[in-house]
Amino acid sequence: MKIHEYQARDLLAKAGVPVPPAKVVETAAAAEEAFIANGMPLQVIKAQVFAGGRGKAGFVKLVKSAAEARAAAEFMLGNRMVSPQTGPEGVAATKLLVAGAVDIAHEYYVGLVLDRAKSTASVIASAQGGVEIEQVAHSNPQAIVKEPLHPTLGLQPFQARRVAARLGFTGKQAGVMAGILLKLANVFVQYDCSIAEINPLVLTKDGQLLAIDAKINFDDNALFRHADIAALADPAENDPLEVRAAKANLNYIKLDGDIACLVNGAGLAMATMDVVQLHGGKPANFLDVGGGVKAEGAVEAFRILLSDKKVRGVLVNIFGGIARCDLIAEALIHAGREVGFKVPVVVRLEGTNVEKAREILAKARGELPTLKTATDLNDAAKQIVAATRAA
Repeated sequence: MKIHEYQARDLLAKAGVPVPPAKVVETAAAAEEAFIANGMPLQVIKAQVFAGGRGKAGFVKLVKSAAEARAAAEFMLGNRMVSPQTGPEGVAATKLLVAGAVDIAHEYYVGLVLDRAKSTASVIASAQGGVEIEQVAHSNPQAIVKEPLHPTLGLQPFQARRVAARLGFTGKQAGVMAGILLKLANVFVQYDCSIAEINPLVLTKDGQLLAIDAKINFDDNALFRHADIAALADPAENDPLEVRAAKANLNYIKLDGDIACLVNGAGLAMATMDVVQLHGGKPANFLDVGGGVKAEGAVEAFRILLSDKKVRGVLVNIFGGIARCDLIAEALIHAGREVGFKVPVVVRLEGTNVEKAREILAKARGELPTLKTATDLNDAAKQIVAATRAA
């Protein structure tokens, strides 16, 4: 689960990380009022969206007057932000953060991520903050400092001091920096985060360290322990189909292709998408319906898939392990009757009772003429790619 920058700043502030004050507004008039109330000659207005690249897209602006604040807000609220992280359709901003500008001497990046190679979380830090850390990793990997956390003890003070020293801090500032790292690590562990980063963490010209921007994501599987965090979710920032799928306990992510994929199992879903692409197709989604595909789940899955106007065909790739293939076939036919297969649907089944399942699907072809079966995944991918191209 993602939260907005202003929400992440609030969490960090509660944890004791120094964060400058700011106001969140939803209208241009409110942005103008916030500028006046802040009483600072130079302020910044930042769109609150779940995507990076805001500055280059014109959705982070420095303003010197209430009139400029209003104009910037009108632009951000009235246009969709397009950046490399949004795709060509862009995203809409409904909230803006208004804060006083800071006199910056240097920018740093600090964050915690899950380090799968070390089977723990790791601190990642760099003295080259203010840009995407991926760019730094690509152009100058030596500029990145990494420090793994102990799996049970977490980040230790000596490790935090070591990171601070490697970033070039000395004296009292090194202690302040180490303290910020320890507090950020506590937030990461306490709230079951998958990522918690401050970018940039700035050193001001008068020697203060301040968290100017923050990004925190949470492990969805741990939200049952954090009702307060779950309450911060903003469904308006997610794709409506993804929200609908989550309510039906379906793992769905919308992509920009035209071949929908309905698969049981995350690994199988990834492999299916790869094979579709291998044969010249473009997946329209990731959809994992789970181990047991029942009729109601299949119906809702097809409704979600076919609600995407880009979809020109559906590939169903199911392995009947826990659930029997004949029951899965009956669920798919029920879905076809309920939803109506108006685009080509290619089904590949394998596993328990697969022969019986193929017989059931064969008998349904007269009733569902766009339904076809495949012998294996490569055959299925070739069929659906050909069918969508012909369509």
